[in-house]
Amino acid sequence: MNAVILAVLVMVVLSLLRVSVVFALVVGALVGGLVGGLSLDQTLDAFNSGVGGGAQVALAYATLGAFAVAISRSGLPDMLANRLITLLGKEATETHQARVKMLLLGAVLLVAISSQNAIPVHIAFIPVLIPPLLTVMNRLQLDRRAVACALTFGLTAPYMLLPVGFGAIFLNDILLANLNSAGQPLGLEITRSMVPMGMAIPVGGMAVGLIVALFFSYRGRREYASKDLAMNQAQHVHTPARPHALGLVMSGVAIVAALGLQLYSGSMILGGLVGIGLLSLGGIFKWREADGLFTSGMRMMALIGFIMISAAGFAEVMKATGDIDALVAGAFEIFGDNRGVAALVMLLVGLFITLGIGSSFSTIPIIAAIFVPLAVQFGFSPLATVVLVGTAAALGDAGSPASDSTLGPTSGLNVDGQHDHIWDSVVPTFLHYNLPLIAFGWLAAMTL
Repeated sequence: MNAVILAVLVMVVLSLLRVSVVFALVVGALVGGLVGGLSLDQTLDAFNSGVGGGAQVALAYATLGAFAVAISRSGLPDMLANRLITLLGKEATETHQARVKMLLLGAVLLVAISSQNAIPVHIAFIPVLIPPLLTVMNRLQLDRRAVACALTFGLTAPYMLLPVGFGAIFLNDILLANLNSAGQPLGLEITRSMVPMGMAIPVGGMAVGLIVALFFSYRGRREYASKDLAMNQAQHVHTPARPHALGLVMSGVAIVAALGLQLYSGSMILGGLVGIGLLSLGGIFKWREADGLFTSGMRMMALIGFIMISAAGFAEVMKATGDIDALVAGAFEIFGDNRGVAALVMLLVGLFITLGIGSSFSTIPIIAAIFVPLAVQFGFSPLATVVLVGTAAALGDAGSPASDSTLGPTSGLNVDGQHDHIWDSVVPTFLHYNLPLIAFGWLAAMTL
């Protein structure tokens, strides 16, 4: 068997068996290297060489985590959550139910979107915002599957399209860097502006899925038992920060400055550091507390950082075996010049890999190493190559049981034990986002 295929199978099977993803990546790399003809020392050398490529991404995540912790100390997320809860609590009457439902879903969606780009706190806002809203949702008989779909869309679509916050890491530091790394020996060069352009059509497919979920699939009423457990647990989970005027003003300035620098330089690290500095000047925290702030941020982002580092090492081992070329040649023999079938198979393989790992960020180094040579061999354009790799990586993030994008919504919606992770979060998001991603990703790859 081809060493690359075997390594990916070992990695995915171990991940699906709930073995640590980092462990699964290391074992998969060792199996692939040894089967591919490398000695143990050569396999480890290749893995160690690749690990260095993930260091920048890990540092960007640590900086972003520290920025998120600093913003949370300002009280801005708590103020926004309390304003929303107060507004909905006043208007949740029989007469205004339909309007209040849409207002609630729209507000949750906007907060989730801002958590990836404008106020990059990722899923940290969910324990603050969602549990206190469960009482309102129960009174409205709002189907929580619709809320899960709104949250997951907001947690995934923005970073696939907008190059700020987590989007700067996904589009610039990971997708663009790995595309050019894998494409350089093949004469393929991707510019920064091409990446969001290529991802626009797949994200449009997710938007269609969101509309279907909110206005058709889960628009009906669903009854839930009224329980005080949600509010009680929410109070124990999070202690609100006390916002003050200067802190809120400096939070706004820091967010704008961080986003502006990211757009100008393409560096999340630079933007995050400037944002942290401005928050310190605003009195949100003392500069001597910066070490503890970074420690908290790294702790929050540690797992995904280590997964990305391990994925970079895995990809380097696959390149060192030389079996990627054999895989490309074999695929060309099977599919001939049928680009449509080849594109569909690549997307389905990406879905299979990402479902196992549970993170589109961590999957790109693996997929790019395999898919870029395939895309060049089949004659796909640079934009189409961006679409194939980016969409294949993002496919499992919105529908994987191990993904933050499904685990986060479940953690907030299941505080009272009435929201099943698989059937109420994973299955709805898989159907409404992964299937449109495959369809629109395939269409974009064939037309761009």
